[in-house]
Amino acid sequence: MKLLKQLKRDERGVAVIEIAIVLPVLILFIYGIFQIGILYQANAGMQHALGEGARYATIYPTPTDTQIKAKIDATVFGTKPGTFTVPTPTTASGFKTLTVTYSQPMNFLFFAGPTVSLTRTKKVYVAPTT
Repeated sequence: MKLLKQLKRDERGVAVIEIAIVLPVLILFIYGIFQIGILYQANAGMQHALGEGARYATIYPTPTDTQIKAKIDATVFGTKPGTFTVPTPTTASGFKTLTVTYSQPMNFLFFAGPTVSLTRTKKVYVAPTT
């Protein structure tokens, strides 16, 4: 009986058990923050590339859709872990619509998350050719 009371009061090893419970959750949160950071970086790279493509389509005299796509592809950054695509720009009534898409499957270390897709679009005025 005396031994049982002594074991109830003994607190050695409690910190190890607490760390064993909390550490995997903490690592998961920190890794998840890095995964979200990768998405924010890809979003910034997409916006930059889309702006450069829009600038190229506006300033350059009569650019082709292939040249605009090449400019967007050349200026994008932060999209390495996922898939970055640039569909052909569409033209309607003096405007070009530029679109970029990025998709990345999320990985949360202990389990796979959903695939996140980001799509950005910009409408650009194109001067009529004479």
